[in-house]
Amino acid sequence: MATRRPNKKAVTSRSGRFMKLAGMTATVASRYASQKVQNVFSNEDKSKARSSKTYEKMADDIVDTLGELKGAVMKIGQIASQTQDFLPKEFSDALQKLQKEAPPVEFSVIRSQVEQELGDTLENLFVSFDEKPYAAASIGQVHRAVIKPDVEVVVKVQYPGVDRSCDSDLKQLRLTLKLGGLIKMPKASVDALFEEIKARLHEELDYDQEARNLRRFKKFHQRDSFIIVPKVINQHSTRRVLTLEYVAGDHVHELNAKEYPQEIINKIGHNLFSMLANQLFIFKQIHGDPHPGNFAFRPDGTVIIYDFGCVKVLKPEIVEAYRDAIIASIEENYPAVDDAMLRLGARVAGKDYPGSAYYEIWRNIFFEPFFEDEIYNFDTADLHIQAAKEMPLFFKYLSHFKPPVDSLYIDRMISGHYWIMKSLGVRAGFRKDLDVFLS
Repeated sequence: MATRRPNKKAVTSRSGRFMKLAGMTATVASRYASQKVQNVFSNEDKSKARSSKTYEKMADDIVDTLGELKGAVMKIGQIASQTQDFLPKEFSDALQKLQKEAPPVEFSVIRSQVEQELGDTLENLFVSFDEKPYAAASIGQVHRAVIKPDVEVVVKVQYPGVDRSCDSDLKQLRLTLKLGGLIKMPKASVDALFEEIKARLHEELDYDQEARNLRRFKKFHQRDSFIIVPKVINQHSTRRVLTLEYVAGDHVHELNAKEYPQEIINKIGHNLFSMLANQLFIFKQIHGDPHPGNFAFRPDGTVIIYDFGCVKVLKPEIVEAYRDAIIASIEENYPAVDDAMLRLGARVAGKDYPGSAYYEIWRNIFFEPFFEDEIYNFDTADLHIQAAKEMPLFFKYLSHFKPPVDSLYIDRMISGHYWIMKSLGVRAGFRKDLDVFLS
């Protein structure tokens, strides 16, 4: 076994987590109340500037606490940083920090969890077990190990207490956002949004469920030579410990150093898009956690998918509505786009049609990579900047729309892949790839 290295101790007890979150809530609520009082005596420009500064401080308070606690609340922060459509921009910017690899917990916590779950000592269970984490995330961390007969594996270990505190964590976080004046949606929309996130988190906290997801996606992609899904090692896996075969690959940040040629980068981009579209339109089940750390690549263009904790099974009618929205957008048929948005649950029924000009603006931004079959350079892509500039328009029609709960994870998957493509520096045309799935 490797030499032990002390890491930051995790807050694992429910009472400890509650106190941390309650303290965060009190601080955020206090900042918001103070800002509201001061804004009464200020002009509009000063009020906006003060609100922005207050949001930045509140965001820092929340990010620091979520990063320390990990678990469900940190995962919510990661999701919010990718959706970016129901929190102030200052929060979206700050929450991006939570997408980075989390600091690991001390190894004694990991050892205890593995031995308790698998019912024996590490020394008896493994030929070797690396104490230094291979990766650390919001609800668990991964260690490399070897099992008999000399098989390399990775062991995903859930942080103790995370599953038991999930619901109370979410309840406290929702209270924080409410008291901080940060959720500006009807209660029914908020309820539906948090219920959807809670359902996915409960699944993600069940490693038995993830093992089933892995087997299902491995079978679906078995004919795709460019996709690798690792094999589950059943005898070393439980509800809170998941052991998989070790599949080597290069992560996004390693590709430049390894001098992947642009033609291979582009091939990876096409393979990623094909994987995404096949899961969405054919399998109707999607890998819902498009964090860059959950993918790796090989010099022949192969894509490796590591994490299947967050999987969304889609309703056929939602997939059909999503496809119709894409077709109508490409054809610039904006009344048909509006109809598809209503069927997706993204538009509030009974509200007036926001107008073709409204949809045209967003269509021209988000469909830029699919105009004809032009080469699109993701390296210099600025769709997120263009979208940010249109936020005043978004807020003007905010009451016409609501979070599309049934397609929330589709949007998350697509936005996550945008950032992966941008990080890779893909330069390719995707219109022909898309058309295959629209007929």
